[in-house]
Amino acid sequence: MIQMKNVYKKYPNGIVALNGLNVEIAQGEFVYIVGPSGAGKSTFIKMMYREERPSSGQMLVDGKDIAKLKNRKVPFLRRDIGVVFQDFKLLPRLNVYENVAFALEVIEEKPQVIKERVMEVLDMVGLKHKAKMFPRELSGGEQQRVSIARSIVNTPKVMIADEPTGNLDPDTSWDIMNLFEQINSTGTTIIMATHNREIVNKLRHRVIAIEGGLIVRDAAGGDYGYED
Repeated sequence: MIQMKNVYKKYPNGIVALNGLNVEIAQGEFVYIVGPSGAGKSTFIKMMYREERPSSGQMLVDGKDIAKLKNRKVPFLRRDIGVVFQDFKLLPRLNVYENVAFALEVIEEKPQVIKERVMEVLDMVGLKHKAKMFPRELSGGEQQRVSIARSIVNTPKVMIADEPTGNLDPDTSWDIMNLFEQINSTGTTIIMATHNREIVNKLRHRVIAIEGGLIVRDAAGGDYGYED
């Protein structure tokens, strides 16, 4: 599903964020990306949905070299990729239903299909009864559930989560992780950058550790591996 071949990323200020990465992630895998702050995790994650481009090397997503992808084709790439952020990134003037429906409206899906699919995913994340509420009326955990619903409404092949539990209390974090496990069980590939040691150590999946822009550890069913 995802391949990085000798990927480098050097920013204009001279910082080398990725220093020759080689990695493959198969369809249906659940992968944690761990490492200290500034290690290159965010750049690694952003490469996958073309928020960043490699300075050199090959970046393949579902067989497409997205480093060479024309900007006008990026929205089509992102239809197959759901992204969940630490700060939710919901549209404050839209209610829960509208926030999720927006992802289908931009691809001009039929209104009846939108209605059915949005209510389906809101039911899945336990927020069907709050469809008409606005983000400001929801707790942090509920806002993240809306973000997850929005990310899966297109039935993406890949779901990318950048510190999705970073702003949540422990109990809510586990609720969110249970959702990710459920989504992964349907065959969706999940790639999650996290600093949450407890989650990584309890819900064992593949762990890729990045330090100084290099992959220093790649372990199936690995642990977090860093001291607090």
